[in-house]
Amino acid sequence: MARDWNDLFIVDASLPSSAGEDASGAAERRSGVFRRLRENLRKTRQALASEIQATLFEDLSEETWERLEEALIYADVGASTTAKVVEQLEREATGGSVSGGEALTNRLTELLAEIAKTGEDRIDIRPNPTVILMVGVNGTGKTTTVGKLAWHLRHELGRKVVLAAADTFRAAAVEQLEVWAKRAEVAFVKGPQGADPGSVAFDAIATARREGADVVIIDTAGRLHTQDDLMGELAKVRRVIAKQIPEAPHETLLTVDATTGQNGLRQAQMFSASVDVTGIVLTKLDGTAKGGIALAIAHDLGLPVKLIGVGEKLEDLRPFDAGEFARALVS
Repeated sequence: MARDWNDLFIVDASLPSSAGEDASGAAERRSGVFRRLRENLRKTRQALASEIQATLFEDLSEETWERLEEALIYADVGASTTAKVVEQLEREATGGSVSGGEALTNRLTELLAEIAKTGEDRIDIRPNPTVILMVGVNGTGKTTTVGKLAWHLRHELGRKVVLAAADTFRAAAVEQLEVWAKRAEVAFVKGPQGADPGSVAFDAIATARREGADVVIIDTAGRLHTQDDLMGELAKVRRVIAKQIPEAPHETLLTVDATTGQNGLRQAQMFSASVDVTGIVLTKLDGTAKGGIALAIAHDLGLPVKLIGVGEKLEDLRPFDAGEFARALVS
């Protein structure tokens, strides 16, 4: 079953949560989520499906495994991840423990799901307030993700949220986030254009404490003059946050645009080397045949994908489910 928002977040049991659904309603909703996910991953799935049909359902040979490797690499699963998966599948097929096209396809799905699920893939919002720092380069859907996440926290879990517009160099980002704050019915903190991002983060946490908010989400800049400038600014924001709440930020989420493929993996490497990234938000999966990048990030960097974006609608930001994702890719 696909995860929902109540599965994603670790919450204080004493606080109210969203109203529950009956079993049939929940099953229908999750079935609908999987159908949308499968459709939104159509480009990646089509790229893989034809090769899977042409290889795993035919006589197995050295060429079979090479073609499967090529298909997975084309989907940006990554060379090392692909080699590991195909080697394991070939070993099991040769040993006779798995045979037949359908069984091999199911086993391929299982192996991909095992790789996709790594680390702590939930978000702990028990600290009061919980501080979530959003990082990533401009154009990855970072600010939109902040707004959608705030909406789901407010309307699905009933949490009181503060948004902080710490991307102070880009007026459009501040305006966009303010629109989302109004839509989500959450508090919004900003400074004058060009203000120190750390001061905005400071004010947002102070506002959250004063108003009894549960979660603070801080949007940060994604492009400065050099990489060193960007990482230096993020480090400063983190220090400002930690001075107020020593264990914060409790979560640092990196948005990665799936359409950039291996470049997205390099971005994840860059940020994780400088910032304590705790999870990935993989966006724009509906517009690419390179959805396998989720597996490459999980395998190569050991970073869990926690959220995925598969469209423009509110419901198109979804908690990541490794099993459902792998099934939607392959079947």
